[in-house]
Amino acid sequence: MSDQSLLERGRDALERHDWRAAYETLSEADRRGGLSAEGLGLLARAAYWIARPDETVGALERSFAACLEAGDVRAAAMAAFRVAEQHGMRMSLSQAQGWAARAMHLAEGHEDWPVQGWLIWMHGLLSWFEGNFVAAVASYEGALQHSARSGDRDLHAMSLHDKGHALCLLGRVGEGMRLLDEAMVSVVGGELDPDAAGYVYCGMIGICSKLGDYRRASEWTTATLRWCERESVPAFPGVCRIHKAELLRLAGSFAKAEEEARLACEELPRYNFSSGLGPANYEIGEIRRRLGDVAGAEEAYARANEFGFMPQPGLSLLRLAEGRVEAAMSGIRQALAEASENHCLRVRLLAAQTGIALAAGDVEAAAAACDELGSLVGEFGAASMRATACRARGSLLLARGDAAGALAELREARRAWQEVEAPYEVAEVRLLLAVANRRLGDEDAAVMEAGSARRAFEHLGAQAGAAAAAALLAEAAPSHAPRRLLRGFMFTDIVKSTDLVGVIGDEAWEHLLAWHDQELRSLFASHGGRVAHHTGDGFFVAFDDAHAAVDCAIAVQRALADHRRAHGFAPQVRIGVHVAEATRRGDDYSGVEVHRAARIAALAGGDEILATASTATAAGLAERDLGDTRAVSLKGFAEPVDVRAVRWRDEPSSRVDPE
Repeated sequence: MSDQSLLERGRDALERHDWRAAYETLSEADRRGGLSAEGLGLLARAAYWIARPDETVGALERSFAACLEAGDVRAAAMAAFRVAEQHGMRMSLSQAQGWAARAMHLAEGHEDWPVQGWLIWMHGLLSWFEGNFVAAVASYEGALQHSARSGDRDLHAMSLHDKGHALCLLGRVGEGMRLLDEAMVSVVGGELDPDAAGYVYCGMIGICSKLGDYRRASEWTTATLRWCERESVPAFPGVCRIHKAELLRLAGSFAKAEEEARLACEELPRYNFSSGLGPANYEIGEIRRRLGDVAGAEEAYARANEFGFMPQPGLSLLRLAEGRVEAAMSGIRQALAEASENHCLRVRLLAAQTGIALAAGDVEAAAAACDELGSLVGEFGAASMRATACRARGSLLLARGDAAGALAELREARRAWQEVEAPYEVAEVRLLLAVANRRLGDEDAAVMEAGSARRAFEHLGAQAGAAAAAALLAEAAPSHAPRRLLRGFMFTDIVKSTDLVGVIGDEAWEHLLAWHDQELRSLFASHGGRVAHHTGDGFFVAFDDAHAAVDCAIAVQRALADHRRAHGFAPQVRIGVHVAEATRRGDDYSGVEVHRAARIAALAGGDEILATASTATAAGLAERDLGDTRAVSLKGFAEPVDVRAVRWRDEPSSRVDPE
């Protein structure tokens, strides 16, 4: 195949966004010595999209030299700018400035050359890095004027975005967001090259995160992913994954959020964007803290700190959860001192300080933090910011004994977090609402709020939150006094865990176990199950009836099987189900029938669901969905019990109406 044919094939692959094929084809042409300056530019683009940053810069530098040798100064100036741009993305500012100066020198006296607009844009970027947002806005306006003359859509969209971002940081949020929305229309409308589209999208959700405008970020993310699918463009890697992880975490998708953050940790070094590793690890810490994994959160926050990222307010909130109130107070005070000019970060820090100070009994410090928080939130219009301030004021009013005033603030906080669709934050506010209602003598409302919070925390796999809600329910609900109830009891247990640990290693096992716990808790909650207690490798769960218990057991085994097919391994779990009366005390159950259910689970094999015959009948299972009836002897029981295996590998179970 001729060098020209290879070049055309590479160009065609780039147009299809088949980056790997483009890289391999153009690399072959390069090895043959058949790439021109233009071809080297195409090779650089392909190398960038398959995460080969050093090769990207090398190809661009060679393209620059080839342009100079051919006497094409105009193209050489643009190549020099592209090298500067790559160094700027990696925060190698000295090299970025050097190459930009070279491009500027080559383009001197040619104001109509395309590179001039990009050089004006880069001047704005350098002003940004210096914290001079007023100067940055002026440069971006100049770049916009140049793009209007040249028709460069990429330059126009990126300059529009950056001007809007700078205006937001200057406090002109409404004006800035209008520009950002307009820039995003260029992305989802398919007007931009993928690299420019990725820049605008990633920056958009980044500023939305700073402003707490999660609804806008979610809307544009959905629209952008549709564009990615339509144009066969892979989702943007690296830093963009961190923002995506935050959105997923806020939506309560903790497992998916952590997966995105960990992928970012893998991808960022390949792009030489090590500065993003701090935020990525901090996001992992935030997820682990919400799940009640103190050790995992501690480790992630420490890694964030190693990469130069301040792990606050998460670390101080972790200290508070550990009961180390003084350490939490000290950490949050230091973080506030370091973030004096960053209003977006101060909002989060002040909200945390309010709660920490109240836990320490320092109402005066909490009031001061709450007052500053309220003044700052006025700069922003996002529902999450409003929710944050209302929750802080509600907590303060509760501490001051004004339960009625607290109730109004907390209801507004709940409504605002519901508007954002943030289930974990809604559940946290519900706990405070339960306390406020109790103090006002409305036990029914307190039980309703605490019960809703517990179900949400269980669904999310947030163990500490679920335990706090259960404790409130035990205090508030007379119905939580000991009494006899008919329930469907399920015991689960991981079998042969030692064998699996030996195959995949300790670290992978810990991640798998965390996934197992969260996935099962989510399935329990979606089927109306209540976790009575967690035994380490398994759960004891109560359901309202046999149908719910059996359906959930089937869902658990299918989820494990799906994970095994997708990832190559998953724990083997045995499940026992039995419907009977038992005594409820708080969230737990006791009595001889609970022991019977536990013994039945112990008889099950890996990946098996074993139910008492009476439970299978009560659940309405058809004969074809069940194994043969067999009588088994249970330790501690004089009479044998009839049990049946529930078949779960086929289509959803058929039901028969029990007599």
